[in-house]
Amino acid sequence: MDSKQFHRRVWAMVLLLALMVATMGVTLYDLQINNGDELRRKTQQKIAESQTVPAARGEILDRYGRVLVSNKVVYQVTLDTKRMGDQRCETILELIRIARAEGVEWADSLPISQTAPFTFTTSLPYYTIVRDEAGNASQRLTYLGRLAVKQKWVDDPTAEPETAEAPPAPEPGLLDKIKSFLKGGSSQQTGTKSKTPKPLLDAEQLLGKMCSAFGVKGEGAVDEKAAKKTGEAVPTLNIGDMSLTDARAVAGVLYELYLRSTEVYVANEYVFAQDVDIDFISRVKERGLAGVVIEATTVRQYHTQYAAHLLGRVALMNAEEWSYYKTVDEDGDGVSDYQMNNVVGKEGVERAFESYLRGRSGTKAVERNTKGQVVSETWLSEPEPGNNVVLTLDIGLQAYVENLLAESVPKLPSEKKEGAACVVLDVESAEVLAAANYPTFDLTNYAQELADKGDDPLKPFLNRAFNGAYPPGSTFKPLTAIAGLEEGIITPTTMIRDLGQYNFYGPNGPKCWIYRQGGRTHGNINVSKAIEVSCNYFFYDVGRQLGIDLLDDYAARFGLGEPTGIELDERTGVMASPEYTESHGQTWYHGNTLSVAIGQESSQFTPLQLANYIATLVNGGTRHAAHMLKEVKSSDFSQVVQSYEPQVLETIEIQDQNLKAVKVGMLSLTQGSLSGAFQGLPFQVGAKTGSAQTGLQSDSHAVFVCFAPFDDPEIAVAIAVEHGGSGGELAYMAADVLSYYFSSQETREEIPAENTLVR
Repeated sequence: MDSKQFHRRVWAMVLLLALMVATMGVTLYDLQINNGDELRRKTQQKIAESQTVPAARGEILDRYGRVLVSNKVVYQVTLDTKRMGDQRCETILELIRIARAEGVEWADSLPISQTAPFTFTTSLPYYTIVRDEAGNASQRLTYLGRLAVKQKWVDDPTAEPETAEAPPAPEPGLLDKIKSFLKGGSSQQTGTKSKTPKPLLDAEQLLGKMCSAFGVKGEGAVDEKAAKKTGEAVPTLNIGDMSLTDARAVAGVLYELYLRSTEVYVANEYVFAQDVDIDFISRVKERGLAGVVIEATTVRQYHTQYAAHLLGRVALMNAEEWSYYKTVDEDGDGVSDYQMNNVVGKEGVERAFESYLRGRSGTKAVERNTKGQVVSETWLSEPEPGNNVVLTLDIGLQAYVENLLAESVPKLPSEKKEGAACVVLDVESAEVLAAANYPTFDLTNYAQELADKGDDPLKPFLNRAFNGAYPPGSTFKPLTAIAGLEEGIITPTTMIRDLGQYNFYGPNGPKCWIYRQGGRTHGNINVSKAIEVSCNYFFYDVGRQLGIDLLDDYAARFGLGEPTGIELDERTGVMASPEYTESHGQTWYHGNTLSVAIGQESSQFTPLQLANYIATLVNGGTRHAAHMLKEVKSSDFSQVVQSYEPQVLETIEIQDQNLKAVKVGMLSLTQGSLSGAFQGLPFQVGAKTGSAQTGLQSDSHAVFVCFAPFDDPEIAVAIAVEHGGSGGELAYMAADVLSYYFSSQETREEIPAENTLVR
């Protein structure tokens, strides 16, 4: 090759390279200079997103600063199916296999067994039976039932049968053709006809429908439409080459995702698994599963196994709650801060003090690359933790009372005893120091407890202390006594002769308990002695002279049958009255007042109401609103945000001599027939027993109220045991509560550094 030819080729290559560089430069200039802003904006729109970051809830502490509920940081797994594309089922299955290998449980509420042969795990998968306040039963679709009806897999089993006018009979010639086509099917009905509902699918058939709808199948799956055309048998469960167990697992996850993406269920974020460990996280990261998001979050951590009914729990907002929370405007700016996937308080303190505990969510901008990986995060507004709530509760006393009920109630002589409750109140402020229930449950494992104990006839999830209503029995007699004394019906020295049977309204009047049991009477008796020996005859006479209107008035003023003011849900109970009796289709007679005066008839009160009634009585007549909030502190405990201001609901004028007469009667009871229970205490106690009849005497509810110390009352106690028999059986339990409370005062100290758990 000569040099000229060589140089020509070199210059050709140089020109070609120059042309390529020039073209590239022009292209880059056009992209970066001419269209850079527009392309950058489009790129950000594709990969930038704004995320709401929930704030940590405030802590819950008892009156001495002991932490009851706090937060802990855990890692949770959520799914973004948009990033999974066509590999959705494969990605979910791979995640499930990792979870199995690492022993991680994932959220799956589909009521179908995990392995073949597939069966429903509930007796009523499509609907449940619900009852209204009047006890009327009705059917309501479950989430699975709503899904099946929406997809037209089944007809609504809760709907009334549809009827329609039958079509007119066709002409004979056409009728013959139709009969021939239908192979003898009849079509000569007239008038109305009922639409035959589709039969409900069994578990395997339903799972097959779900797998088909959700696309859970492999390459070897049978084409159902083609199979039907050729007459081949169509399997009920069509999953192709995926195993039955795997198909069921994937369908369960897709079921959860589906419910949260349609109107069948309000769209809450589906959390596949929570509190996963580092081994699980590592394996998921190694597999690089698109759309599987692992992020840090906080969950509630319980530092006590007690007070489950009081503390309550948190969970994702449901459909009914969203309709309320979306209207809540705590900042006054006209906009609700709640989002549809927020965690909110469900019961107890968590719900009652939601506004203090919840905090304010933050917002951050997140940028991802084309693989969905986070490349940058920028806070737009940081979350503000919730405030800390200090309760009036003494968790040490609460624990003692719960254990006492669990140990003592099963040992009561009554063979029909059931649930029980005990409330301890501060006499001067109506602070709830303890409110224990028996039986109870473990709040730290709520889901499993609900599954295990949901059908327990003893109803362990019922807060009997605030929502159990019981006839007061003879514990009502001190109120009748005060009413009679204050209204001038009797004086502290008035004597009434017990004749055994009170025949004012006729010859077959009610009998005093001592006359009914042995034919004896209490003879001449004053109010203090009548309270001590619980003389029915005495209180029949006082109640008759007072009349039902005054009895109702005094009961209301002492808070019986009235809201106590407690921040948690409570039952208001019932105070017997002509209006209440007649509202239930029964007739009120003057003689009914006699039963009301001794705590029978239709009166029903909660243990909380009974405790507050005794506190009001012995503090001289000031009825405070019962409460559990002591104060609210900032998230860092640096300042008190709010302190509870005592609320006086009623002030009852009680003359000193009248109050003394009633208290002396209650003291005499503990120094007389109940002295065995209280004689070891270093202080005096006033008390009253009650056996509230529910039918047969053996079925009576046992009720007991007391206060201590006698000279300067500090606490009031009310105990109720369903079908517990005699109220006197509860005296030893009450004495133990008082002994613990006063003996432990010297050892109870506030924690120097708050937000610290004492063990």
